[in-house]
Amino acid sequence: MPSDKKRDFEPVYSRRADKKPHYKKKNQRRRRIIGWSIFAILLIIIGSGLLWGYGAYKSAKKTFKQTYDSTHIQKERNVSSVIKQGKPLSILLLGTDTGALGRHDTGRTDTMIVATVNAKKKTIHLTSIARDTKVVVPGDTQPYEKINAAYTIGGAGTAVKTVQNLLDIPIDFYAIVNMGGLEKMVNAVGGVDLKSPLTFNYGHASVVKGRKTHLNGRQALDYSRMRDDDPRGDYGRQARQRQVIKHLVMKGLAISSLTRYKAILSSLNGNLKTDMTFDDMIAIRAKYGDATHHIKSQTLQGQNAMVDGLSYQVVPDNELLRVSNDIRKTLGLSASTKLKSQQSQTDSTTGYSTGGYSSTTGQSQTTNGY
Repeated sequence: MPSDKKRDFEPVYSRRADKKPHYKKKNQRRRRIIGWSIFAILLIIIGSGLLWGYGAYKSAKKTFKQTYDSTHIQKERNVSSVIKQGKPLSILLLGTDTGALGRHDTGRTDTMIVATVNAKKKTIHLTSIARDTKVVVPGDTQPYEKINAAYTIGGAGTAVKTVQNLLDIPIDFYAIVNMGGLEKMVNAVGGVDLKSPLTFNYGHASVVKGRKTHLNGRQALDYSRMRDDDPRGDYGRQARQRQVIKHLVMKGLAISSLTRYKAILSSLNGNLKTDMTFDDMIAIRAKYGDATHHIKSQTLQGQNAMVDGLSYQVVPDNELLRVSNDIRKTLGLSASTKLKSQQSQTDSTTGYSTGGYSSTTGQSQTTNGY
């Protein structure tokens, strides 16, 4: 498919009237010694590399019992078996635009990252998906939506199914945190130090390109939110969000004091939901903990398109196939035959179909089933 030709996208379905989507250390003083740290990629959501004594362990277990929230959907594979065998696993990380700046509605998932963890290779891969990516949302009454509306439409389960369908990958767990929670978690680990890829002032964040800057929670939140002044737009923002995640992970792992655990647990109250049980977290930490120091990242790259008067990111089939196969490889799975077939069909008709829309037929299609 030529990538240098401008394509026109004609509306074939009427949109909603308002034009908006739905929205290891041991402590001998206790009778039992428990060294406990949360699986690293979830540090942005559920803690740091703290090693807690028995009393802290009980507090953590009580906290995480409150964060558990099942998607009530059938998982694509036996996750317990995956963890037991130490096979690569996947976690969908979602960040909602609530809990900060006075917002307290359901919100949309303006941050969406697929994290894949390979214990054998000791690697974590983060794949960002732009919030305006055009997709078919399972169960929705509309033919297509922006992917950040999937959570508002049907909750975490619908967001999981949408990503699975789009990329032809299994999602083993999800974890969702609101922006207010991010601010508290960064403060709980004492802030993060990072080098900005560009110079800008936004809210409480003031950074200079290439200069190391210490950011507290509010500053890190604003640093992660800025988009309009970034030459790369939402893709630049995604890169900075992944940067904050990585530095939060590393900062958490460097903490050995027990003094911060109460602040970290407190930061989770009302800010985190996940279908990962406390026992899952313990098992994952034991099997996958060594992957925490090797974090790589990429972006699912779309193309600007106006559809029904709204701006979308439409991902070409070859890009979907590339990212799908990359993620599947990290999970130890074979290449996607479904997306390969989809690309071949598009090439054979010299059309362009992505995210469930074909400019050749002028119709919306459900092309990405898992």
